Amino acid sequence: MSLKLYLAGPEVFLPNARHMLDAKAAMAREFGFEPICPGDVTIEPAPTRHEFGLKISAVDEGMMNRADGIIANLTPFRGIAADVGTAFELGYVCAQGKRVAAYTNMNANHFQRTRELYKGEIVEGPDGRKRGPDGLSLEDFDMIDNLMLHGGIERRGGFIAVHDAAPDALYTDLTAFRSCLEWYASR
Repeated sequence: MSLKLYLAGPEVFLPNARHMLDAKAAMAREFGFEPICPGDVTIEPAPTRHEFGLKISAVDEGMMNRADGIIANLTPFRGIAADVGTAFELGYVCAQGKRVAAYTNMNANHFQRTRELYKGEIVEGPDGRKRGPDGLSLEDFDMIDNLMLHGGIERRGGFIAVHDAAPDALYTDLTAFRSCLEWYASR
């Protein structure tokens, strides 16, 4: 029986979403895995956008329940951090005790991206913590994203791939995704 892998990430929002989902699924099949991809199912219409959103959420949770593990694309999306839906999905699968792997196509870690956001205006507060100009403390743990995402993967013996993709290929470069498949195949 092949592993069923839930392929999480912001690809569903891309203009070429179908192409990217199909490429990732085909690559997973090449390794002998069964891909489970958000966007692969038809969801019945609902009377309101809110109810339709609830249906999508329920379908995605059902797909994660069927999966043996996850590969989460944590490349920063719409800001300095991972897509929030992907972060939820990763946490959901971690909480189920399933296998976890993730990747990012950006080499700069979470603190480096936060420093860029604040244009380097970071000070050490009286409590010894680094703070931005807004007074909020910053995470500086040499992790790819929020410590709960990175730590959740690493503490469970999961795998994290980091690849420095070209800026115009942040969401289309599958080098790090392939590294996650190779990790699963080696287990």
